Amino acid sequence: MDLKPHIEKFRRRFTEIEAALSDPATFDNPQRAQEMSKEYARLKDLVACGDHFFKTQEQLAENRALLQSELPDSELAQLAREEVARLEAGEKKFAQQIQFGLVPPNPTDSRNTIIEIRAGAGGSESALFAADLYRMFFRYAETRKWKIEPLDSNPSDLGGFKEIIFEVTGTDVYKRLKYESGVHRVQRVPATEAQGRIHTSTATVAVLPEAEEVDVEIKPDEVEINVCRASGKGGQGVNTTDSAVQIIHKPTGMIVRCADQRSQQKNRIQAMTVLRSRLLERKIAEENAKYAAHRKDQVGTGERSEKIRTYNFPQNRVTDHRIEITLYNLSNFIDGDLDPLIEPLMTHDLEEKLAALKL
Repeated sequence: MDLKPHIEKFRRRFTEIEAALSDPATFDNPQRAQEMSKEYARLKDLVACGDHFFKTQEQLAENRALLQSELPDSELAQLAREEVARLEAGEKKFAQQIQFGLVPPNPTDSRNTIIEIRAGAGGSESALFAADLYRMFFRYAETRKWKIEPLDSNPSDLGGFKEIIFEVTGTDVYKRLKYESGVHRVQRVPATEAQGRIHTSTATVAVLPEAEEVDVEIKPDEVEINVCRASGKGGQGVNTTDSAVQIIHKPTGMIVRCADQRSQQKNRIQAMTVLRSRLLERKIAEENAKYAAHRKDQVGTGERSEKIRTYNFPQNRVTDHRIEITLYNLSNFIDGDLDPLIEPLMTHDLEEKLAALKL
C-alpha cells in the first residue's frame, strides 16, 4: 500500500484543524471544540508518525545502497545489515500505526472500562480462575499506569470469586481490553485434586466501555433502587451500615449491585455507571453488530466449548483461538504480560477493517 497520499491527507486535515482551533469562535460550541481537540491530537501523532516513516525509508535506502557497494564480509557491510534489520522493523511499525489511522476511530476506544468476571463451568476451580484473571488484569493495568477500582464482588469459599466487577481508568483502556471479552478456559490440576488429574474450567469476561450520561438516557421511573447491608469481608465501615446499592432497570430487567465502597452515595453512583455501560453496550450492538455484540453473545454461557482463549498450566501454554496464536510463556502472561496477544489481536482487527474499507 502506498501510504504517501494518506499521510499527506492527514497533514492537510491537521493544518485545517489547527487553524480552526486558533479561532476563538470555535469554542462557542464547547462540544465541537472538544471533538476537534481530540482529532487534532490524533492527527498530530499521525503526522509525526508519517515524518518518521519517510525518514526511516530514506535511511533504509542509504544503508541498502551501502550494503550493495561493500564487500559482503566487510565490517561496514555487517553494520549496514544490522542497521537495515533495525530500520525495516521501524518501517513496519510506523506503517502499521499509519494504517490504524486510516480506520475511522471508534469513539469508545478512549473510554474508561467496566470489566465483569464471573466463574463459569468447573465449580470452585472456576472461581479460583476468575480470581487469577482479576489479578492478571490488575497487573496489566499496573504496567500501563492505569487505575483499577473494585465495584462489587462475590467471593467464593476457597478464596476465588464467583463474580467480581471493577472499573479500569486510563489512556486507551477500552481500545486494548475489548479483545478480552468472552469465555476464558483453564486446564490445570486444582489444589483440591488428590489424584493429580487435570481439570478444565472456565470464567466469562465482559468488557464494557464506560457510558456517559449523554450516551444513554435513564429516566427516574425506569429504575428501582434498593439499599441493604453489605456482606462478606469489609470491616467496620462496609458491612455495619446500609451502604450496598442494588438498581433494577425495569425496561430490560438488568440488575446491578455495588457494595465495595463505604459510602452509599458512591455505591449508587458506581451502580448507575455500570448500568449505563451495560445499556450503552446493548445500544452499540443493535446499531453495529459487526464491531460489537450483545452482552449475552459476548460472554456466552460459560461452557467449555465457547472459549476465546485457553490457559494450559502443565504445558505453560496460552492459546488464543480467534487468531490461532500459541505462546509458551503462560507464567508471564497470567502475571500481566498481555501485549504479546493483545498486539496481534489489534493487528488482526485492523486488517479486517482495512479489508472492509477496501484499503
